[in-house]
Amino acid sequence: MSNLAQNSVLRKKIKLLIADDSSVMRLLIKDLLESEGYFEIVGMANNGKEAVDKTQSLKPDVVVLDMIMGEYDGLYAVKNIMKFTPTPIIILSSMGNNDMSPILEALEIGAVDYVNKPQKSSLEVRNVKQELVKKILVAADVNLGLYTEDSKTVNLHPHTFEEEQRYEVVAIGASTGGPSAIEKVLSKLPVNMNIPIIIIQHMPQRFIKSFTERLSSLTPLEVVVGKKGMELKQGQVIISPGDQNMIIRKRSDKKVIIDFTDETYKEYNYPSVNSLMVSAAKVFKEKTIGVILTGMGKDGTIGMQAIKQTGGYTIAQDKRSSVVFGMPGHAIEAGIVDKVAPINDVGACIVGCLS
Repeated sequence: MSNLAQNSVLRKKIKLLIADDSSVMRLLIKDLLESEGYFEIVGMANNGKEAVDKTQSLKPDVVVLDMIMGEYDGLYAVKNIMKFTPTPIIILSSMGNNDMSPILEALEIGAVDYVNKPQKSSLEVRNVKQELVKKILVAADVNLGLYTEDSKTVNLHPHTFEEEQRYEVVAIGASTGGPSAIEKVLSKLPVNMNIPIIIIQHMPQRFIKSFTERLSSLTPLEVVVGKKGMELKQGQVIISPGDQNMIIRKRSDKKVIIDFTDETYKEYNYPSVNSLMVSAAKVFKEKTIGVILTGMGKDGTIGMQAIKQTGGYTIAQDKRSSVVFGMPGHAIEAGIVDKVAPINDVGACIVGCLS
């Protein structure tokens, strides 16, 4: 049994609401989760409106929500649950097999995480049981207060930077809650951002294209997926693919490029925050800014330590604004963070380092 599960056993059962338009799927999910022994299914809903109503009346700890549910779909449910009765939501849907955009929107407006529902047979949902259980346990402890204090007005103004650049790259790492946090950071950066930003978001490969497109629609900065041999450019935002550990390295002609490594990391792989940050510290040394955002686990602490040891500057998202405080919390506890800031101030902190 995992530590998350052990902690859950020690407290009262986690109350769940299951929302899915298939009665067979609702019962299957119910049986799967109840068999764990630390969940109580307090209600079930067959569409988004019923999910909203039952969340208000039953007050579950977590809602397990399908996205495809007829007239009142999952996106309707997420918007209205977060508006009227903020409650942690885990999306369990096959929509991601075809279209990730609505799921990314749901994650941005308040859903905690997503589990891909197998499409071929309802019985195959058993194959994602442990992933679902793990994410529900995390969701039961998330901080939802931050969703009421949104601030993502895009900065469309140029900034006056110092002629001599103190820093030459920003390396950002995030996991659970990261898509929304990253949007907030990028929205604060000026249109003439003068150094590259490289981002590791713990995210399956199938999400990456839609995530990159969504970020592109929300910022005037160029947002691209990292490819082997790609040169780093001023003001460009590079997102790591979700199936490799991305690094940066300097070629013999001194050009800095994107590359990938076969090295693995016990904290997290594909993509690893530590992988990127350690390589950034090797290449840029004291001219590196490391940023660690919301996420479960410890990935990023080794990387932030490498940046700190080479004289770079490190920033961590604060506890109050983090959906999950694991990753920034571990870095802070390790004593390797120069600045702790709420998510709405992180972008300004980055710009401040360059001014």
